[in-house]
Amino acid sequence: MAEKTITFKETIDDSLPTPLYHQLYVLIREKIFSGIYANGSLIPTEKELEKKFDVSRITVKRALDELAKEGLVARQRGRGTTVTFNNPVSHSSGNMAGLIEDMQTIAKETTVTILEFDYVKAPPQAVDALKLDPSATVQKAVRTRHKDATPFSYVTTYLPEDIGRTFKYEELEARPILALIERAGIAIARARQTITATLADSTTASALMVNIGSPLIKVTRIVYDSNDRPVEYITIYYRPDHYQLNLDLSRIKGEQANFWSTRQ
Repeated sequence: MAEKTITFKETIDDSLPTPLYHQLYVLIREKIFSGIYANGSLIPTEKELEKKFDVSRITVKRALDELAKEGLVARQRGRGTTVTFNNPVSHSSGNMAGLIEDMQTIAKETTVTILEFDYVKAPPQAVDALKLDPSATVQKAVRTRHKDATPFSYVTTYLPEDIGRTFKYEELEARPILALIERAGIAIARARQTITATLADSTTASALMVNIGSPLIKVTRIVYDSNDRPVEYITIYYRPDHYQLNLDLSRIKGEQANFWSTRQ
């Protein structure tokens, strides 16, 4: 079948197994994320989209309904479809001082909901990451962070008990854990971080208000003090439509090297 072409060389193809409404949904969604359709702007009307894509009104309506369900647009009869997506929370990954500063900025721009705060027997992954005795107790905190009432991260942290006891539940609602650790007199020196893609399970999907199986960004981080003691083990799940990670890269040149480095 012939491919259906619209402006900007964007296409949908009815020979593909992916439903037409989903192809249209993805195209509009990418325009929203890229800023072509900015927050507060109107996207083309249903009739305009029908004509551009040569599809039925039912196809267009279902694509727009999916966008509205995700909170990316708001549909009002007689007013059209308005983009409601805000720019993602941004985190610039650099040295530890920058990380703490970024976390404090995020804390000011977002709200936190504490889902769990307790002292428990360290699970195996925390024992390994924090180099603890298998019988050790750790502080476990589970939180979600929201921007404009929309959740963008689901966070689980484990701290050695002696560090966890230096602050209370109420303080965790107002300040990042890294800042509270530093307040306890611990000099944070470095971190080892892993970033992967994953899919939402029943727990993360519910917390982040997405469908089970939705793509998420998973960040796992072990933070060390100046004596190279692990002081925090954290796992964060981010909604990729509401969070972005920025890296500052430096060019490294030489006879034996020619590449980019994140070191500053």
